[in-house]
Amino acid sequence: MKKKENRKNESSSPLERLGEAYIVLLRGINVSGKNKIPMVALRTLLNDLEFQNVQTYIQSGNIILESSFSKKEICQKIKKGIKEKFGFDIPVIIRTIPELKKTIENYPFPLDNEKIVAFTFLDRASEIKEIEIKNIGEDQYIINGDVVYLNCPSTFAKTKISNNVLEKKLQVIATTRNLRTTLKLLELSNSSLSKGKE
Repeated sequence: MKKKENRKNESSSPLERLGEAYIVLLRGINVSGKNKIPMVALRTLLNDLEFQNVQTYIQSGNIILESSFSKKEICQKIKKGIKEKFGFDIPVIIRTIPELKKTIENYPFPLDNEKIVAFTFLDRASEIKEIEIKNIGEDQYIINGDVVYLNCPSTFAKTKISNNVLEKKLQVIATTRNLRTTLKLLELSNSSLSKGKE
């Protein structure tokens, strides 16, 4: 008798994933003249890679798209596509709408001054739960799974809690977005999903 193929490890079928919206964050593009990727060219690439309802927001590598691929497949396809088209090895981090919403809702510091609020998104939850960063003054951070919450009165241009420091200490890939950008990405992704269902 033939054994039935085991599909228990599949998160969902392609039909169940059809039209799901994702927020994709690229690490380190269009920064100080390095890794220049025009947004029009990026959107063209993503459409060529068979993603749907592709949008970009500002120049720092923020993407909204819909896809029937898994999160892992989306990251791999985008990373490979950027390497082949633009020649850059760019880290890719991805979130679903519920994941991004939960990240925002769980922000642990006061929101009185939105300019000092930010989120550092990690490519995975680090096994390292506590780290020490010296000379941070009044700046604060909390590591929570695959995100580091930031509250930086010193401003993000001056804070010692940088992507590079967090990557080195947590041994992960990290990219940071301020509150305004993060909220806008949630708004755009919700709007994209609504349009897809019309």
